Amino acid sequence: MSDTGKQKFIYYHYDPSLGGEVAFIVIFALVTVAHLILMIRRRTWYFIPFVLGCLFEAVGYMGRAIQATQEPDEWVRGPYILQALTILLAPALFAASIYMVLGRIIRLLDAAHLSLIRVSWLTKIFVAGDVLSFAAQGAGGGMLSSAKTKKDQDLGNNVVLAGLGIQVVVFGLFIITTVLFHMRMRKQPTSRSFGVTTPWTQILFVLYASSALIMVRSVFRMIEYALGWDNVLMQSEVYLFLLDGALMVLVTLLFLVYHPGRVLIGYKEIPAGGRGKASGGETTDEGSEYQMMDRGSRQERRDRRVDMAV
Repeated sequence: MSDTGKQKFIYYHYDPSLGGEVAFIVIFALVTVAHLILMIRRRTWYFIPFVLGCLFEAVGYMGRAIQATQEPDEWVRGPYILQALTILLAPALFAASIYMVLGRIIRLLDAAHLSLIRVSWLTKIFVAGDVLSFAAQGAGGGMLSSAKTKKDQDLGNNVVLAGLGIQVVVFGLFIITTVLFHMRMRKQPTSRSFGVTTPWTQILFVLYASSALIMVRSVFRMIEYALGWDNVLMQSEVYLFLLDGALMVLVTLLFLVYHPGRVLIGYKEIPAGGRGKASGGETTDEGSEYQMMDRGSRQERRDRRVDMAV
């Protein structure tokens, strides 16, 4: 029992691949620069966490590359801590920007009344959950990186698991909120949505895809930590490359190709609570104008159908 309690902490159960680490460093460094340029050009400051996430990934694989050049008996704690924390925490930073994108889509379409969660609270709730997840994973990662006994290792594992669990739950709620909003928009499109010419539905599908990728990655990391430090998922670096690194590359590329800054134009004109309803529940003049336009357009369509029938 005493031997188990004093079991030496093993950084890796394999030799890190220098070629693999360098490949991810190059990819994440390039997407970091690309996202930074897009963010500045389009003034999408809500993408700051996303850019930091890209940077975290690049720095994390740099830490792994350093240890890939060393012999196992030469591995030191610094690069290990660097890679463990940054790669573990990067998806939480991606998630923060993803949550903010949904709130801006809802405002763009003046569809606050169709959101499952009040728009003024939507971003705050999801980002708060993300911060809690980030903090728990960071604390657990810190414990793991400084662990000297199996007991310390198990404690760090459990804290990381709790953080990943929070992330999965919050992401699940986010996906449900997004799907319900999309369904309601299809059934009850707002007047403003008819005038929005940018492909906002495209960004919703990007949210679905990126959320699914981060969810798969988080579930993989949960299983990895739940099975213990010497399980099969930690015996080979391939699992990390395929079920973490590659999935996060896809997330960064998705938002590079379909950047929200190209679509979310004019959302600041709409208050977080929407403008279709006044605080007392009565329709505002501006909201009435939109409703009248909507009724008028429906009447015109009916008239055209009647003319065609005649």
